[in-house]
Amino acid sequence: MTPGRHTTILHFSFQMQALGCGCVGQVVLSRGAHGGPMTVAVGFAMAVTIAVYVSGGVSGGHINPAVSLAMCVTGRLKWTKLPIYILAQFLGAFIGAAAVFGIYYNAFMEYSDGKLEVTGPNATAQIFATYPAPYLSLVNGFADQVMSTAVLLLAIFAIFDTKNNSVPKGLEPIAIGLLIIVLTCSLGMNSGCAMNPARDLGPRLFTAIAGWGMEVFTAGNNWWWVPIVAPLLGGVLGAMIYVIFIEIHHSDPQSGEDNDVHTKYELTNMA
Repeated sequence: MTPGRHTTILHFSFQMQALGCGCVGQVVLSRGAHGGPMTVAVGFAMAVTIAVYVSGGVSGGHINPAVSLAMCVTGRLKWTKLPIYILAQFLGAFIGAAAVFGIYYNAFMEYSDGKLEVTGPNATAQIFATYPAPYLSLVNGFADQVMSTAVLLLAIFAIFDTKNNSVPKGLEPIAIGLLIIVLTCSLGMNSGCAMNPARDLGPRLFTAIAGWGMEVFTAGNNWWWVPIVAPLLGGVLGAMIYVIFIEIHHSDPQSGEDNDVHTKYELTNMA
């Protein structure tokens, strides 16, 4: 992967994070006057869609380590590229969080009289990273993230499988956006449906440095590691389920058909 692609991945992750967390920030900092849960669901999904259209042609649109890992496990991506992809994803998400904080700095200061709180009625840390609902246990939350990310990867593999009912070329980002909307609307209540280690840890690190402190790692019974580990496992699980139960049952390609797995899945890393 060339340096240009490294930069594009970072930019893509930045754009998704800045626009997505910007949607959450607008809802929280306006105390619901400028949006609600549906604004966040649609806004975050469209942030991914637009970012893919902007940079997907150069980098493939990698922004999610869970997707990158699943593609390595299933032979769609070289293992040597994985560390660089993940580093760019985390850096992009970190910088995107910083951009949101800068744009809404005055709103943050007005919202809680200059205090940056992780919990309580004036909490704002959830703008950047996911936190569990008060009722949620770590076990339940872990299962939540495994399941949601497994569904995400299973659907992504289906969307780009040319032997299945694949989406017409050029409309794949829209299909991914719709997929994220339905996942957020159906599985987002417990903890925000992160499904992306970079999207969660990068901004969480930023908040720890920017003034929220180390409570961002201890809140929710030390929740921080769940949206990192569980999506990685869930992504591999979803990809393997698709390969084992769907892909290998396709009929053999006819003469002249493209059977190059890397070409077939060249854009499945857009989520």
